[in-house]
Amino acid sequence: MPLDPPAHVRDGYLLLTTAARLVQRRLDDALAPLGLTRAAVIALKAVSPRPLNQEQLAAVVHVQSQTLGRVVARLESGGLVSRKRNPHDRRQFQVEITHAGEAALSAAREAESAAVPADFDGWEILRDQLSHFVNSFQSPRRAGG
Repeated sequence: MPLDPPAHVRDGYLLLTTAARLVQRRLDDALAPLGLTRAAVIALKAVSPRPLNQEQLAAVVHVQSQTLGRVVARLESGGLVSRKRNPHDRRQFQVEITHAGEAALSAAREAESAAVPADFDGWEILRDQLSHFVNSFQSPRRAGG
């Protein structure tokens, strides 16, 4: 029978989920006037450096391809991305950010920056610790751990 996690693990989990909800709410409020969602901004950030097919994009943002399809369709109807057939594989579409998408992404980055507390001085430590935490979930699970 598995044991209950230690109190510090439960407390850490509760703090992490509470922090995530607070940040998500703040970002949702900041992006709403731009007509964007967090999912849309994540997708725009992922295709900004280079075009990706929908499966690659889904893998980069860690969602199912079907879920991403709805986001990409909204971005495309808003003129923020274009979908073009891959010349090497006609079954696939390349998702590419447009000039309007780059402008929207820039505005979203400004809104996100303005939405987070400027007086918090632990961003680097938090980023490093959360990166380590996320990576631990993406590593193969060891027996007994």
